[in-house]
Amino acid sequence: MALESGAALLSAMLTVTLVATFAAAALWQQWRSVEVEAAERARVQSAWILTGALDWTRLILREDARAGGADHLAEPWAVPLNEARLSSFLAIDKNASETEREAFLSGQVSDLQGRLNVINLVAGNAISEPAMVSFGRLFELLGLPVQQLNTLASQLLQASQAGAQAPTQLTPLMPQRVEQLVWLGLAPETLAALEPYITLLPVRTPVNLNTASAEVIYASTAGLEMAEAQKLVAARARSHFRTLADANQQHSGPSGAFNDGQHAVASRFFEVRGRLRLDQTEVQERSVLQRDGLTVRTLRRDRGVVTVTDVARR
Repeated sequence: MALESGAALLSAMLTVTLVATFAAAALWQQWRSVEVEAAERARVQSAWILTGALDWTRLILREDARAGGADHLAEPWAVPLNEARLSSFLAIDKNASETEREAFLSGQVSDLQGRLNVINLVAGNAISEPAMVSFGRLFELLGLPVQQLNTLASQLLQASQAGAQAPTQLTPLMPQRVEQLVWLGLAPETLAALEPYITLLPVRTPVNLNTASAEVIYASTAGLEMAEAQKLVAARARSHFRTLADANQQHSGPSGAFNDGQHAVASRFFEVRGRLRLDQTEVQERSVLQRDGLTVRTLRRDRGVVTVTDVARR
């Protein structure tokens, strides 16, 4: 009898263990399904909101083009969007918790022609001397090794000459983004120092004097002193330059320092940075827009997802 009771007790314990295991597995599977569904919903919502924000930016740039005139930092497109709550957009599901409904959007539009364009280093089948002078002044200002500039220019020329030909082991690839310039001989620390002042666009572009920093204006203008570039930035803050003649009037040096070959007061290329914070997830998007007349098209969109805890660690 004792043996039978022990066997019955052992059988009961095994049964309870199996039931608990199956229940835990079913609970974990259900939790996993809920988490996957929530992540997918957050991804779709984020994409929807960021796409809407980008379309709104394109509309602003198109209306700015309709008004005409110069592009400057006092225009609506240049005003940053501080983090704003977008609960009303995500509150369609009445059963969602308050945490699930909270979303915050922020963004910034910047003029890419307020920077030196790396593609300007190549003109046709040769290295552009004016562009080399501009980048050389920037390298000198930032205390960067000029030999890396020479390597960058020669590698960029080779990459552009390769064109549609099949690449070989000795042919450098043409970069599409600034961070890819390390392919052409720039050290990571050099690129980090240059990044606020350079861009990589599909065509050659002049520097917009209304949006460029003092460093970029100094670098793009031979014979200009840094103090004069800073004075120009202060002058345009009071009244933007409507024409290059306005900028030349503010320049105390030789007349005609700013020319339409290297400088401008209007722009075609813009960068849009958007950030959506949804619960513990932050979605960041960077887009490049090209404006030709009233047509504003998206050249590139890059999106990345990070957690709020990852951002805090930075």
